[in-house]
Amino acid sequence: MKDLMTDDATIEWLGVRYNTILTVEETGGAMSIVDSLSPVGSGPPRHVHHNEDETFVMITGTCKIWIEGIETIAGPGESVFIPRGKEHTFKVIGDEPSRHLVILTPGGFEGFFQDMADGQCQIPEDMPVIEASATKHNMTFTGPPLD
Repeated sequence: MKDLMTDDATIEWLGVRYNTILTVEETGGAMSIVDSLSPVGSGPPRHVHHNEDETFVMITGTCKIWIEGIETIAGPGESVFIPRGKEHTFKVIGDEPSRHLVILTPGGFEGFFQDMADGQCQIPEDMPVIEASATKHNMTFTGPPLD
């Protein structure tokens, strides 16, 4: 795998590094895969993807994943499937960053990460811009991040 610390294609937003390793162009829109390196304590607000199923494939670190009120702990070698339309979030826990693949079917949502990296949007200051990009990418924020 590519080195997310030095790869030219890597983008960063709020300390999380993203590298799209399989694009929608390469799959005819069927899917995309994003390699993500997330620091301890990071994680998005609760949200729903309206068009995409999302699968996390854990490589390093540990995440607490919350799907509609049910929490699961996932570590290296484990995968978690989140069907489209299900409210969810995650938080990196433990002592090391989480490197995980995010598989999106169909692809296209990774454009949200690009929008955020391009604008270096801050939460909560830039929520109108963040929510506009979320809407464009068929996502709705529904609540706070995990404690």
